[in-house]
Amino acid sequence: MSSWKLSAFAPKPQVQGALLAHDDLEDWDFDLVISGREIAEDRPQDWVLEAWYPKKPGATQKRALASLFAGKAPDISVEKLADEDWLTLSQQGVEPIRAGRFYVHTAEFPDDPDAVNFVIPAAQAFGTGQHETTAGCLEVLSAMKSRGIVARNIADIGTGTGLLGFAAMKLWPGAKATASDIDAICAEVVDVNAGLNGVNMGSGRGEMTMVIADGMDHELLQMRGPYDLLIANILAGPLVELAPDFAAATAQGGSVLLAGLLAGEQERAVRRAYRQSGFRHVARTQRGDWAILWFRKRKVWRASLR
Repeated sequence: MSSWKLSAFAPKPQVQGALLAHDDLEDWDFDLVISGREIAEDRPQDWVLEAWYPKKPGATQKRALASLFAGKAPDISVEKLADEDWLTLSQQGVEPIRAGRFYVHTAEFPDDPDAVNFVIPAAQAFGTGQHETTAGCLEVLSAMKSRGIVARNIADIGTGTGLLGFAAMKLWPGAKATASDIDAICAEVVDVNAGLNGVNMGSGRGEMTMVIADGMDHELLQMRGPYDLLIANILAGPLVELAPDFAAATAQGGSVLLAGLLAGEQERAVRRAYRQSGFRHVARTQRGDWAILWFRKRKVWRASLR
């Protein structure tokens, strides 16, 4: 059958805000199915809000899509698609992630009884780059657990959906966790996803606290350290800049898991920054063009004076 697609290109926070606004609506035309994603692996802050409709959309559908954006809405383009199942097209790019002990999927897919399952709404689906870096982080977190790493105090910097922090909490259920993101909209996203996945929000052990912060620039993030597991799936540039701050926030012998960097020059720059900040490299994995790195902070031994 014929189907049509509407597209609105905007920065990531605006598209995420539109997706959350859609979630709050009760009178939405459910023939108009929407999803958001990054437009390219190397442009993770550039997103598109897409909507699929089973017939040619008119002014009503355009206004509905535009109304989801706070302030001035971006231009909305319309294109006719080939004769395919429009609902299937609307779910492209939201395939489940199977990595390590974890299975991450939308509500349309059943749980895997042999895995640790997480449900993330289709509206928050990962773009290709995020999908691969997320999967790589889940693999390394599983490897850490298998190798006997113990985490009692966890930080997930640039948490987005909260998924990596949730995964660490499932592996180390007695830990306290702190999640942060620079985008204020993520506080609501994390809260919703915590409810969907049985994660307790709070400040105690077995609970997650969420803050909005640029890097480590938040009093609560600093007070709750030092962390014995710090996760940051962001971008190579910020990872390099944050190396001294992460070193100050990580306990001796603690682990840092880094992602969002391309293999090659970006990886070399990140490795150099963390080596200079007192970390030693433990392991790496690669998903597509993306490298995922595990470091541990070097222990400093002091001889006792007699």
